[in-house]
Amino acid sequence: MNRKKLKFILIPVLTILLFTAYFISKSLLNRYSMHKDAIYAGVNDFFHSENDINDYITHNQELIDIIHYDLDINIFPDEKEIEGEVIITALAEKEAERIRLNFYDNMTIENLTLNSSPVEFTHEDSGLILIPEEIPVDTFLISIKYSGTPLNIGLSSFSFKQKNGNYVVSSLNEPTYASTWFPCNDKPDDKALLDIKITNYKNYTSVSNGVLVKEIVENDRKTSHWRSRYPTSTYLISINSGVYEKISDQYISGKDTMEVSYFVFPEDVKAAEKDFYQTPEMIEVFSKMFGEYPFIREKYSIVEFLWQSGAMENQTITAIGSNFVSGYGLFKDILIHELAHHWWGNAVGPKSWKDIWLNEGFATYSEALYFEAESGASSLQSTMFNNMSFPDKRLYNPEGYLLSSTIYDKGAWVLHMLRREVGSEKFFEILRNYFEKYKYKNASSFDFKAVCEETTGGNLEQFFKQWVFEGEERIELSVEIDSENVNGKWKHRIKVSQEQNEKFEFPLDIELFSGKDGKSKKLSFRINSRDTVLIPDYSDKIEDYKVDPDHWLLAEISKE
Repeated sequence: MNRKKLKFILIPVLTILLFTAYFISKSLLNRYSMHKDAIYAGVNDFFHSENDINDYITHNQELIDIIHYDLDINIFPDEKEIEGEVIITALAEKEAERIRLNFYDNMTIENLTLNSSPVEFTHEDSGLILIPEEIPVDTFLISIKYSGTPLNIGLSSFSFKQKNGNYVVSSLNEPTYASTWFPCNDKPDDKALLDIKITNYKNYTSVSNGVLVKEIVENDRKTSHWRSRYPTSTYLISINSGVYEKISDQYISGKDTMEVSYFVFPEDVKAAEKDFYQTPEMIEVFSKMFGEYPFIREKYSIVEFLWQSGAMENQTITAIGSNFVSGYGLFKDILIHELAHHWWGNAVGPKSWKDIWLNEGFATYSEALYFEAESGASSLQSTMFNNMSFPDKRLYNPEGYLLSSTIYDKGAWVLHMLRREVGSEKFFEILRNYFEKYKYKNASSFDFKAVCEETTGGNLEQFFKQWVFEGEERIELSVEIDSENVNGKWKHRIKVSQEQNEKFEFPLDIELFSGKDGKSKKLSFRINSRDTVLIPDYSDKIEDYKVDPDHWLLAEISKE
């Protein structure tokens, strides 16, 4: 075939391929947009705010510490039912007149014992089990057998969905939906050890937190026993049971080799291999940045499920919607985000849902940090510049939806500005110190502030007050430069005015351009007042200037 004929054939073929690729990528990116919209809108049947969640946790639950959950879940997908048994080992830290546990009343409790003896109890329509027994300061055991169809509320708390004629059974517990399928103390700061046995038909693969202890096949049923020896919050306990194929990988750190694995639908194996292959590298990047992957004695896995609005960072077993397994690497930021949660949210957990920005803001900023490590400062800046739209002001104890874009994006911006405030070297030292101090524990916004001040030796009261605990949505700045030539030398006055309601204190960078061979000088100032006049050390004529040229400041800036 001659070149001219080949050219006429290839041009339309390539055009068709390009348009096909464009529409595929556009469709997938629209799905990611749906994911953000769903999260930010707080798709949530019962709990729209942190205050609503507080009503679900009673004072008695603060008096006990759950040490261990031993869960046995028998799944019957055709009937969309489960039979469950949980043995709870707990410690009464103070004497209590009664015991309360969270458990939605759609499930039927068939038997309940306290320290192996049957006791009276009530299962209230508010979603609480009440056991009117006095408990001394000591350990105790509660065993509960139950059955029924778990509620599917919130984002997708417990679902039976079908794909290719097979059921996909999965849980998504955040914030307080673990108690739709097992009795528990459903609060983030009561972490516990876990054994979970999941039984389904033998052609199903059932995966959960921690490591696989053993599998037993009896007739047409298979039981998979998973164990986590790292403390886990209830909202991070996970069930995923479906017809999966397993892709095996590994992460090597010094003498440690950890299993990295991906449980995917058979038709998605090739796409998953392309999308997930960088996971060990991602773990390495964050381990060097924050401290070693905190669950290295267990695993890191990714599993597909059929909640198609995003992903969930279940401890050691991230679940991702199958729509986001594309084979084109379009949703790398989701994979980075959920992995980062294993440091921020899973290992270092929130002390309460008031502190949710410590999860989502940290994971969102970790996306920017990863892209910076991979591609440089310009990637950091562009990532942050795309995350500047959010509805509320306050981060701590959110004003609106628990999972609004404020928590994600403003949370990331606060960390970005903290980095500029204290310097990059101290900032990463803060992250490492915070991780080491609160690993496998829970921290509040006040705890994080204390670590920042301990690490830097400075007072960050004003920074946290204006950006975390109070404050406006962002700074609004007006900047004007007046210049005059005096005896052949230029003198300049920079007027900086804050136009938002409250006054902020912050560092401000201004880059001045002289027009001489592209010469410029970047100057840094401290802004402490609403109206500030700066006298720069700069004698050349200013042809142009940039305010906050490296995008460190959450601000709307107008130049005069």
